[in-house]
Amino acid sequence: MSAVATRRAWAELLRLPALFTVPGDALAGAAATRLRPNHRTLLAIGSSLCLYEAGMALNDWADRAEDAVERPERPLPSGRIAPPAALTAATALTAAGLALASRAGRPALAVAGALAGTVWAYDLGLKHTPAGPAAMATARGLDLLLGATATAGPDHSPRARVTAAAPSATALAAHTLAVTVVSRREAQGGSSTAPLAALATTAALTTLIGTTRRASVVGRVLQRGRPAPREQVGLGGGPNLRNAADTARRALPGALALAYAGTAARPLFHAVLNPSPPLTQRAVGGGIRAMIPLQAALTARTGAPATALLTAALAPAARRFARRVSVT
Repeated sequence: MSAVATRRAWAELLRLPALFTVPGDALAGAAATRLRPNHRTLLAIGSSLCLYEAGMALNDWADRAEDAVERPERPLPSGRIAPPAALTAATALTAAGLALASRAGRPALAVAGALAGTVWAYDLGLKHTPAGPAAMATARGLDLLLGATATAGPDHSPRARVTAAAPSATALAAHTLAVTVVSRREAQGGSSTAPLAALATTAALTTLIGTTRRASVVGRVLQRGRPAPREQVGLGGGPNLRNAADTARRALPGALALAYAGTAARPLFHAVLNPSPPLTQRAVGGGIRAMIPLQAALTARTGAPATALLTAALAPAARRFARRVSVT
């Protein structure tokens, strides 16, 4: 097999376009602490990327017999990648993810360890049980908490970090739960129940995340004694400029919430009307891509508009690369 074909096979195995949905977890977690992203946030992003890709490789290794029947074109059943290579990649990526998290401090390593354990438990056993969707949702919530614990560093109690980020982690986990339930029928189709439930979840989350969240007591405690984040410091240039900037900041969560709803709801609605495998798979892909505007909205509503816009800027790249390599 040529080098180009090999790279293509690994891109399919690791579902590279889905990587664009990962950095926003850590950035949303960082925003929840009311602190600027820092070098520990970058370590959390690196750890998340490694653990996410470990899960992708392990998923196909664990499902290789099932994929041979339902998806024979996938890299492992088609013979383009050997199963031992996929398992080795999953192991190496897990180790790399934990190593990066360890450099952000013990609390971050503890969260990353829980995340890695959840990923491996899901792929090797929980995926095909009723607990599967909950395990996947837990993994996404932990990924956001990893960003919060890493960003805050050793200066604050782990409990305060987790409490500050818990609302955002819960919202992201709820979306992940809904999409994962839909994905369990993506190869067979035939049921409108899961897409309809996911559509209702999308509507509820859109309402929830579309407003700016006032700083929580925990967030103020985390920030006490530190300069205000640059994104929250008043702008110069007179009252008109400040008022315009403040209006735009308040409107940003709503705009990003609508972007989230538009990305997730339309393919889900089509899957409700016609739960065929292609439309169900499209709904799952839309749900995965919708994580980016969801992360951005969660970041904006905790008072970090610049970080929110940076997160939202990942969406066009995710769409472009998804045209070349499937995210499901």
